[in-house]
Amino acid sequence: MLEKLKEELVHLHLELPKNNLVAWTSGNVSARDPESNLVVIKPSGVKFEDLSAEKMVVVDLQGEVVEGTYKPSSDTASHCYLYRHLPEVNGVAHTHSRYATAFAILGREIPCVTTAMGDEFGGPIPCGGFALIGGEEIGQRVVEVLRGSRSPAALLQNHGVFTTGDSAEAAVKAAVMTEDNAAIVWTALQIGEPLPIDSGDIDRLYRRYHEEYGQ
Repeated sequence: MLEKLKEELVHLHLELPKNNLVAWTSGNVSARDPESNLVVIKPSGVKFEDLSAEKMVVVDLQGEVVEGTYKPSSDTASHCYLYRHLPEVNGVAHTHSRYATAFAILGREIPCVTTAMGDEFGGPIPCGGFALIGGEEIGQRVVEVLRGSRSPAALLQNHGVFTTGDSAEAAVKAAVMTEDNAAIVWTALQIGEPLPIDSGDIDRLYRRYHEEYGQ
């Protein structure tokens, strides 16, 4: 079931340690199949290098296992909450990447002070409130902040990062870009006060990147 999507997720999960976004088994990626509305997600507690298509778990939008012999990620309920409430989203990634999580521990958004953030996020990366792991509460916090933002990424207070996309690859890309910009902003804050970018220029950066950039 959804074998192509499972294989894709195996490769995308390897991008998380490759880009220093996770430690040990923390973090996960999921993908929703638009035709069946089923979700493929990482098995809980399995090391990234040990993942295979056979170990991936298929769940429905309520988080109930449809196929798989492993337990799904402990974040499954929150992933499914995102898919139910953000119908344009077909991919979700979750990390505890170091610099972005430092902002989350402070309950602070990452300000939009690089042109790369203007391109990718169209504004600051917002920070949602605290929620415990295991239920839908984290998903609820993410939806609350993303609905008022162009950002595909949200920080969770004292926790980490959730990113979304129209595909699992897009969600992983957003996670990579979140950490890269968090590191840049954190470094700048050690030197002084980052210079703001005019909101009109952020709008132009975002529009150009999403409507004109690339092939």
